[in-house]
Amino acid sequence: MDGFRTRGQPAAVDAARAMLRAGVPHAILLVGPGGVGKTTLAMDLAAGLLCLAPEPDDRPCRECRACRAVEHGNHPDLHGLAPVGPGAVIPIGGRDERGIRDLIGELALLPVEGGARVAIIEAAHRLTEDAQSAFLKTLEEPPAGTTVILCADDEERLLPTIRSRCVRLRLGPTGSRAIEQILADHGAADAPTAARLARTAEGRPGIALVFAGSPEAVRIRAEIARTLLDLLREPRSARLSGIRDLAARAAELVKALERDDPSRAGPGRGGGPARGRSVVEADESDAPSDLPAAAVRVPPSERRAAAIALVSIWRSVLRDLTLVGLDDREAVRDTDLLEDLEAVRGMPVERVTAHLRRLDVAGERLEGNVSPELVLDVLALRWSA
Repeated sequence: MDGFRTRGQPAAVDAARAMLRAGVPHAILLVGPGGVGKTTLAMDLAAGLLCLAPEPDDRPCRECRACRAVEHGNHPDLHGLAPVGPGAVIPIGGRDERGIRDLIGELALLPVEGGARVAIIEAAHRLTEDAQSAFLKTLEEPPAGTTVILCADDEERLLPTIRSRCVRLRLGPTGSRAIEQILADHGAADAPTAARLARTAEGRPGIALVFAGSPEAVRIRAEIARTLLDLLREPRSARLSGIRDLAARAAELVKALERDDPSRAGPGRGGGPARGRSVVEADESDAPSDLPAAAVRVPPSERRAAAIALVSIWRSVLRDLTLVGLDDREAVRDTDLLEDLEAVRGMPVERVTAHLRRLDVAGERLEGNVSPELVLDVLALRWSA
């Protein structure tokens, strides 16, 4: 019986199985794009470490009391930490917020069941520099029997001293067929819907699962993609006003995805470690003075998350537009958008390349302390066929 829940990551799963048989390192860093299954693999490792099956090759068995407790996120020796607060970061911790010091304190106590103990840090790239520094000693010499698993979308945002103390496992994008099977295993979608979502998820089964549970999010995403294509032939003034409207729709998309994300409960609260949004807190002064008062009152983290989501969809639209221009329609991910793509085909390759480069730069800037509205305005002004 295969007790691993991770699908579409054969190399990473084989490495995890080998660890469970030969001895798991005290610190593991799971690296890969958001939504590819890092948390699922971390929970598989946790189940294997805490499993009560007598034979190592049978772990995780998914049948014993410990495995069931891990499955429900309430095993007393499974600890979790995820981004918190409006900035969606993992702080050093203090009186009013859970942070890395709380996890260090929990791991200093004896295990409740006297065996192994596992700590999972989700979105570890959101650890503040102070929090990373505070965690170094524990990561280098964790209490006996403790395994720390860090999940990170971008390992470069971790201190070199953090990375050097971990054994690294990489997870890449998952194939469409594997994502379709994952959706089928969860009973999340019928075959045609699963095939469509698997293509648009861009190798991220976690994203496909969330979209499968949120028809509203699917509808909003499709509307944003079509509107982006419509804006290609609009004058500058229309593109500027249109991009503000799309940012508002992207904010609705983010909220719909968060509301319907089944993974948002953490250990001891009815599920796996909680997922935080991939956003960075910024100062309210980010907001341009010409924005309506209601928009200015929107938390900076929400505005930034919306801009990141919009840029991601924008990049997917450009990719599909490029494929249509090359007459490679079978490789188009968003097949529902095919007629709209055909209507605006013919954009010169150098212009497509320039747009993609600008989107990449925009994504990097949005991860920093730059006004989301300014970034989107610049993109809109240059968005033309």
